Amino acid sequence: MAKNKKKKVSDEAIGLDVQLSKSEAYIEKNLKPILIVIAAIILIVAGIFIYRHHMANVESKAEDAIAKSQMAFMQDQYEQALNGDGANEMGLLKVIKQYGGTKTANLAKLYAAICYANTGKTAEAIKMFEGFKAQDDQMVSPAAMAALANCYVTAGQKEKGADMLVKAANKADNDAISPISLFQAAQVYESLGNTDKALELYKTVKEKYFRSPLANEVEKYIEKLQK
Repeated sequence: MAKNKKKKVSDEAIGLDVQLSKSEAYIEKNLKPILIVIAAIILIVAGIFIYRHHMANVESKAEDAIAKSQMAFMQDQYEQALNGDGANEMGLLKVIKQYGGTKTANLAKLYAAICYANTGKTAEAIKMFEGFKAQDDQMVSPAAMAALANCYVTAGQKEKGADMLVKAANKADNDAISPISLFQAAQVYESLGNTDKALELYKTVKEKYFRSPLANEVEKYIEKLQK
């Protein structure tokens, strides 16, 4: 399942619909693919948060408790992942409550945030994303920042979302997260009328992340703003 998600992520990223003329329409259309990207990254590298040798007893119990919710999450069963199956499965929300303070509970907040975002509950998603404690890494934490930023944009806090997208790109500084985050930030700034900032970010994608599929796509946006 994780392998299929990773392939889907790649297809979505390469197939970004750059022909859209309205920036706001682009953001709305591509919020879900961005969340798919982030979810795949989390699934791939989540082990850096919870899989440790000689784990404390409470951490080990928390890891056992979250396992079924992770499976439900991977199958896009977001409500079940959040609330459990009503029988033996605890659900992410109970994991967060019962095992607060553990690394697993922190990770559960990230899963829960994505579940909420994918079910249209933006306010709840923002709350969970904001409760997640970022780590010193270049994948999961900046991906979480980018997801939170997209939720801000969806909630109408566009400038705040754009600023955070740039921060996420800078924190990641890699071809997986940075180009997408910068491109989305540029789209938001352009929708706000800040074309100078948008142009700067488009150029950064082209020049700094030239290996990304987006590097070639941004050329038309650069040309448009330079006219």
